[in-house]
Amino acid sequence: MPQMAPLNWTSLYIMFSFMFVAMIIMHFYVFMYTPKTSIKFHKTPVPSWKW
Repeated sequence: MPQMAPLNWTSLYIMFSFMFVAMIIMHFYVFMYTPKTSIKFHKTPVPSWKW
């Protein structure tokens, strides 16, 4: 069964640091997203539609 080429510690360090930075950027854009349009709720009395 063919095996992957051996990786040294520098390539592993660069790969995992790049993955770490990419995850930080992704979480910043996923969880800290502020929408540009804000939804305003008005408390207006709604008449009852039930009889």
